[in-house]
Amino acid sequence: MSESKPLVSVVLPIYNVEKYLPKCLDSVVGQSYENIEIICVNDGSPDESEKIVADYMKNDSRIVLINKKNQGLSGARNTGIENAKGEYIMFLDSDDWIDPETVEVAVDEAQKENAQLVMWSYVREFPTASVPKDVFNEEKIVFDGDTLTNRLHRRMAGLVGAELSDPGNADSAVTAWGKLFKTECIGACRFVDTKIIGTEDALFSLQVLCNIKKAVFVNRHFNHYRKDNDTSLTRKYKPELFSQWQELYSRMETVIKENNLPFEEALNNRIALSIIGLGLTELINTTAHKEKIKKLTSIITSPRYKKAYAELKTEYFPIHWKLFFTLCKKGNGTGVYALLKCIDKIISK
Repeated sequence: MSESKPLVSVVLPIYNVEKYLPKCLDSVVGQSYENIEIICVNDGSPDESEKIVADYMKNDSRIVLINKKNQGLSGARNTGIENAKGEYIMFLDSDDWIDPETVEVAVDEAQKENAQLVMWSYVREFPTASVPKDVFNEEKIVFDGDTLTNRLHRRMAGLVGAELSDPGNADSAVTAWGKLFKTECIGACRFVDTKIIGTEDALFSLQVLCNIKKAVFVNRHFNHYRKDNDTSLTRKYKPELFSQWQELYSRMETVIKENNLPFEEALNNRIALSIIGLGLTELINTTAHKEKIKKLTSIITSPRYKKAYAELKTEYFPIHWKLFFTLCKKGNGTGVYALLKCIDKIISK
């Protein structure tokens, strides 16, 4: 491949993924676009992950291995950013994988449209099924001006209007993976430790979009998001998640205010919808039902959530979600808990 092709840095944070890492690495090494560097940040893995990367390095000089003391996903990604030499950068979780043409199509779109961000859809990979997820419904969207601000950038803060008909889309567009960034647009933006804010992608994407003038979405399902990894952070009970998310929302509010972004309603809706994630997380808790209901009641009656529910527009919700948020508004922890148990059974099938 011609050296005129821009270098792309692919950042792989690695921790305890020996079972999945070869498939991930194969998908990156096998990209049709060859001018890449593969930055593997070994985040203190106690398993054989480091050895697997070392073996791949023997056959591919594009792989860079950085060994770090365990600092978490956010810290590992930040290490990748700080060591990236590429004109473009993308992130890939090391238990996932991408299609062979991912980087090539993304770079082509970035150059053709003179865009600083390219994003695409993905496939949720369950043990017995592959389920495509469209981030947007259109085949291709070029975001600039008002559409960049009011549709894409705003989506990082939350859903509005008819988008609320599917609350499951609240985070489908905010992931750090599934995107190709112009490296210079990341600037000083860094991922904040999940120990502080619970989940890092929405805040990072909200911040980076402040530096972007044009973006492209292509509805190609390039990323494969593994949903059968029992060691994944998304499968563990997080007792501090409520307080961490309060810090996340405060930081998102600060970004919105400092940049005069009209995203208050969107963020309000994100806060309201987050009770679903908080509730499902609470179900994993090993305490008695009574204690779980008490915890849920304290969450839904807290000032920030009461404000969010009071302002939440429910006309687009299906009937079960209207009932769910009506119970939240009434502070009915028992009813919310019962509905969450039903939701958990449905999504666990």
